[in-house]
Amino acid sequence: MKILVPDTIELDLTDLTSSGDEIVVYEVDKAIPGEHRDAEVMVVWRNTSDNLSDAARAMPGLRLVQTLAAGPDSVLAAGFADTVAITSGRSLHDGPVAEHALALILAAVRRLDVLMESQKSGTWNQPYNAEQSNPATEQLYTLDGAKVTIWGFGSIAGRLAPLLAALGAEVTGVASSKGERYGFPVVAADGFPEVLRSTDVLISILPATPETTDALNDEVLRQLPASAVFVNVGRGATVDEGALLAALREGRLRAAALDVTKIEPLPADSELWSAPNLIITPHVAGNRPKGSAKLVLANISALKEGKPLTNQVAG
Repeated sequence: MKILVPDTIELDLTDLTSSGDEIVVYEVDKAIPGEHRDAEVMVVWRNTSDNLSDAARAMPGLRLVQTLAAGPDSVLAAGFADTVAITSGRSLHDGPVAEHALALILAAVRRLDVLMESQKSGTWNQPYNAEQSNPATEQLYTLDGAKVTIWGFGSIAGRLAPLLAALGAEVTGVASSKGERYGFPVVAADGFPEVLRSTDVLISILPATPETTDALNDEVLRQLPASAVFVNVGRGATVDEGALLAALREGRLRAAALDVTKIEPLPADSELWSAPNLIITPHVAGNRPKGSAKLVLANISALKEGKPLTNQVAG
């Protein structure tokens, strides 16, 4: 079996070569060379859309496309045939994304962006000190006792929620069905508005799907308290950026932090760069897929044996 692996990550697949499989490293920003378009498996990581759409058109023998990204949206949009199994990198990014989310949450809640600006100007920010220690506002600067809502309660949320709870936060999840996951209460869409009204920190880990496009819109933002903080480590397509900008500019949202945007890289002329009370990081939360080789090996083995694939989302 010929297996294509991307040049953007090192994968130890020696178990495959020892069993006679052919491993070919390909460039993710170029068309697949003609001599390798007969491959049956393609591993994807940080590929360009042109590379993926070319592979979808020119590789009729493909049986499996394994993306190492938690969200398979770019692969699903490439146009692979229905006969091609597509599997995601769900769970590979749980730890790194949870860490980055926690960093952004704390930075936004504690308003470290304000303090960084003070540092750059050589200012000892006494007004911040006074506000942070004022009994009337001190609850804004801590997760202890905060009501935190995680929108999209999958495996990343399962890693993040206990960290928030350890700091004293009251965590509620939002998912397609209500109940309990990872030991935390979860509400469905019908319970979301009520939860929003008392949310101190709203964290989005939503995937990009037709149903989640602009999920964070003006209606949702207006249901949040003006003292709330919004953090997105999911997908940029899920946020109505115009509505978010308006909420920040009008003071209807205390602060926000984005690791993802609709257009990436974010254009230099984007209004998001100069938005008040907004922290931006360049889609770095999940850049370190952990256990990739193990997942790839498991799915190739399952493919050969006709067994169910892990994280299959299509095909």
